[in-house]
Amino acid sequence: MVAIHPRLGDNSLDSGAAATTCEDPLMAAVMRGLDPEAYDRQYSDTDLVRRVLQYFAPYRRQGIIIAITTFLMALASAATPLLVAAGVDLIAGEPQQAFVALLTSAVLILGVAVWAFNWVRRQLTTTVIAEAVFAIRKDAFAATIRQDLSFFDEYNSGRVVSRITSDTQEFGEVISLSSDLINQVAVAAILIVILFTIDWKLTLAVLAMAPVVALTALAFRRLARRVTRQSSRVLAEVNTSIQEAVTGIRVAKNFRQEAAIYAEFEAVNEQSYEINVRRGFVLASIFPVLNVLAGIGTAVLVYFGGLSAATGVISIAAWYLFITTVDRFWFPVTNLSAFWAQFQAGLAAIERVFALMDVTTAVTQHEDALNRPLRGEIVFQHVNFRYSDQEQVLRDLSLPIAAGESIALVGHTGAGKSSIIKLIARFYEFQDGLITVDGQDIRKYDLDAYRRQLGIVSQVPFLFDGTVADNIRYGRPGATDAEILAMAQRIGQGEWLDTLPNGLQSEVGERGSRLSMGQRQLVALTRVLVQEPAIFILDEATASIDPFTEAQIQQALDMIMAERTAVIIAHRLSTVRSADRIIVLRDGQILEEGSHSDLLAAHGHYADLYDTYFRHQSPAYNETVRSWKEHENISD
Repeated sequence: MVAIHPRLGDNSLDSGAAATTCEDPLMAAVMRGLDPEAYDRQYSDTDLVRRVLQYFAPYRRQGIIIAITTFLMALASAATPLLVAAGVDLIAGEPQQAFVALLTSAVLILGVAVWAFNWVRRQLTTTVIAEAVFAIRKDAFAATIRQDLSFFDEYNSGRVVSRITSDTQEFGEVISLSSDLINQVAVAAILIVILFTIDWKLTLAVLAMAPVVALTALAFRRLARRVTRQSSRVLAEVNTSIQEAVTGIRVAKNFRQEAAIYAEFEAVNEQSYEINVRRGFVLASIFPVLNVLAGIGTAVLVYFGGLSAATGVISIAAWYLFITTVDRFWFPVTNLSAFWAQFQAGLAAIERVFALMDVTTAVTQHEDALNRPLRGEIVFQHVNFRYSDQEQVLRDLSLPIAAGESIALVGHTGAGKSSIIKLIARFYEFQDGLITVDGQDIRKYDLDAYRRQLGIVSQVPFLFDGTVADNIRYGRPGATDAEILAMAQRIGQGEWLDTLPNGLQSEVGERGSRLSMGQRQLVALTRVLVQEPAIFILDEATASIDPFTEAQIQQALDMIMAERTAVIIAHRLSTVRSADRIIVLRDGQILEEGSHSDLLAAHGHYADLYDTYFRHQSPAYNETVRSWKEHENISD
């Protein structure tokens, strides 16, 4: 039995990789660590081609023009040897300077016509292919951002990026080559007709050689597709290595590990080199092999055609025309045969893109209801949740949260605090039980409309490169500068804006690197206030901040919690005390709940947490420590 990934159908196996592992130990060593993703699958050539054609369907008119210009270009190309052969016969009889000039002009006109038709064809082809690749890349990106967070937990972002960028680009290049091939096929078809008019026996000999060339090319088919698939995977690994190195460069420099991350990149780059050399060798071997076969066929025809010309069966001009035409015929035939292997490379690339598009999100919505503002009543009913079969997080959790109520979730790491807010935000799918918002199953709401009524601040607020105003407006793109400024001034009378070099127009840098953690938190909280959500979710940051910033943040939290339903993972005593109710969690279950004073009086798990995490934050504790230090004459 083969275990099927829950996101996939039953065609997600990579037989190519399996074959490589079993049949080629050397290649298996090179491919170590480049296993396919669990959502990868294999499609038939027919399915892939049919699906690709759907992206070209909107461009039928351009396709018709391309077909007409391709045919005319092929006709003009095929007419050139006919004119030359006819000229040879006439010149051999009675050479005339005027006729030579006329023949030269006709060949020149045909050459210009071929150029003109080719220019039109290439302009339209380039535009159509670019539009199709644009649509494919857009759909792949849309499919990616629709995924729930469990997808991004499981799969490396660098590999996903590689599919959206590199694989679509390679597919576009192969399709561009195929457009040239169509012209060559048209030329070959016209030349076959011409060959039959010259000598049908020799033409049949040519056609007898064509299947040999085609079958030889087909022998490269599976190998070309396999090495291209491997090349795509290793390119994704290179992208991942670079991305991780650049993202984590600060940590690497802190620990002086630049040499280590370079060594890691060098290893994967070496692996990429070996695989791409193999791929290049396979693809580069196709044309020489086919040209040898074509050369043998031409040599045989030259011999027998020469005998026929010598005995007068056909004229010298006809023999010349036949040899010239055969040479022109072999070029598209070998190209067509060789391209089939390259076409498989393109299919391997687009196969990876379609596999990404076809991943089924784990978060499912049964209906698309939600045409009203939420009140914010949240109820967990016997909810069970796990990230994997081995990781049970919430166990039979029941938790009612009234509309407008603020609750603080407290507990040790792994108690289930973050999981509760992730389920409310629909970032993950729960396995059992029911979660309702305003009495409605949360899975029946339109996901986009539902999340627009949520205000979420993560533990480490993420800011986009741009200004402070741009990041605040991210919560409500239509917000004016005046609205943003008014909302920012509601927090600490706007004093925090004075700490920014250019106020709301200050650049935050990549991921907010130019701001302190406290400033990032204030920007993130203002972003939520501008959004005016019905439900506020906060994974309160644990970073050390100065008392002034903490007071401003607490003021913003008080403002938020007073006006809407708030679910907060609390790390600070001030936040815990401000909540209407404290929920004490351990191992995914509720141990205690109530107010700060009631829970302390109960001397239960919360009292232990208070002694561990919160007591040192209380004014009384700080006053006691200060008095003790003064008594013992100890400086800070």
